[in-house]
Amino acid sequence: MAGGKQSPRQKMINLMYLVFIAMLALNMSKEVLSAFGLLDKKISEANTATSERNDAFMANLAEKANDAPEQYAAVKQNADKVSEISQELDTYIQSLKTAAIADLEDPSDYEVMDKPDHFNNLFFTGDNYKPEGQEFIDKMNEYRTKMMAVLPDSSFPNVKKAIAQNFSTAEETNRDGKQVEWLNYNYEGFPLIASLTKLTQVQADIKTTKSEVLQKMLAGQQASALSLSNYNTFMDVPKSAFYPGETFNGAILLGRTDASTVPQREDLKLDGRKLEKGKDYDIQGGRIVLKVGAGSPGDHKIEGFLYYGEGGKEIEVPVNTGFATISKPNAAVISADKMNVVYRGVDNPMTVSIPGIPDNKVSASGAGLSKVSGSKYVMRPTTGRTVTISASGTLPDGQKVSSGNEFRIKDIPAPIGTIRGESGIVKMQRQGLEISSIGADLPDFEFDLGLSVTGFSFRVSGQPTVKVNGGRLNAQAKSALKRAKRGETVQIFDINTALKGSGVKLKKTAPVVIELTN
Repeated sequence: MAGGKQSPRQKMINLMYLVFIAMLALNMSKEVLSAFGLLDKKISEANTATSERNDAFMANLAEKANDAPEQYAAVKQNADKVSEISQELDTYIQSLKTAAIADLEDPSDYEVMDKPDHFNNLFFTGDNYKPEGQEFIDKMNEYRTKMMAVLPDSSFPNVKKAIAQNFSTAEETNRDGKQVEWLNYNYEGFPLIASLTKLTQVQADIKTTKSEVLQKMLAGQQASALSLSNYNTFMDVPKSAFYPGETFNGAILLGRTDASTVPQREDLKLDGRKLEKGKDYDIQGGRIVLKVGAGSPGDHKIEGFLYYGEGGKEIEVPVNTGFATISKPNAAVISADKMNVVYRGVDNPMTVSIPGIPDNKVSASGAGLSKVSGSKYVMRPTTGRTVTISASGTLPDGQKVSSGNEFRIKDIPAPIGTIRGESGIVKMQRQGLEISSIGADLPDFEFDLGLSVTGFSFRVSGQPTVKVNGGRLNAQAKSALKRAKRGETVQIFDINTALKGSGVKLKKTAPVVIELTN
């Protein structure tokens, strides 16, 4: 068509043909632009529907968290984090779209959105990114990182994979097989409507991801609520006490113990007497916790019904159980909590009780004994080699019960010196010795006494002994340490150990030897 000599008519025909082809190309371009616009509109409408579902889900979850905070409060907290992260990126992208069409007379006229100027000028400057371009990349990376962090480590693998793919800013491979930066690949040189559609799709991914995460979080909580970990075993027996020679015919049952099993109302009786909520029993989680008197010796029956809501109806569950009150005891039980002796000058924990008699009806006495609360006492002996503790109580019929027990009094054993928690011969660098604290320990002692070091002697071979106050090396000791050679031993002896809150004088503390490694 362009070769050889052509007549003016042929030239005109060729020109008209070129114009015709250009018109076809122009019409195809306008159709493509309109198609992008319609696609953007469809995605936006779907986003609106997804947002409404997410809002309804959050409102429902808030109601559940208010009704059953023990079961749904943690899920609501994580859901709020997901919503906050999602809203932050969605709002940012919407601001990009709003700014892109701000100067258009008719934002629905997609055929005029054929130029790439807006996002080219916003994101790029030559081969580099403008701050706005880098901000877009940072926002995508921040969303991906935060969403990954809020999801449990071993849960939602498919959701995590989708987040990693949909919000990746890694390099892309173009049609020529070359690696191209993500922002250039997706937003450089594209018509405005195409870029707007891509941004709308990102918003769709945000809302869809949020929906999937929220639903899986709730499903996980509901699965946890139904888990057997929320059950305990109970013993169902026809009577509360058995005699020798009888067959024990109790049955082991499973029972729910979480807050989702709280009854709507209760109708309970103890030996025919109606029990009052708050006075005779409380509800803790899914448990009915009784707080009634044990009564006279013998069997006591608890009967009635618990009422639960199910399908809009009230379902009654019968209660038929009881307990036995033991007959009067005739001796006290006295024992040391952690030892069969008591140590001089320190608080030794003790338990004093009499079976069948409440703690407020039991009194105990002994040299150095004082009550803490309930059946808990402390014994601080001072002189002598033994101490006797006596306990007495009053039975419901007014009869007195008393008993006594004798304990040996022992001195606190000699402590051993420590450095860095180690004792005996310790290898360490001189820098570590300079900053380490000198301590004292009672190996295998029954309880913590709170030992503290108030002073010690410090000696380097061939140098005068240095007296130190406190638990760390002073300047004079550090000076002597600097003159020590590698492999030499340093002695810490005459360690003064005190017992916090007590004037008891402890036995001599064993020394600690340090072998310098540098």
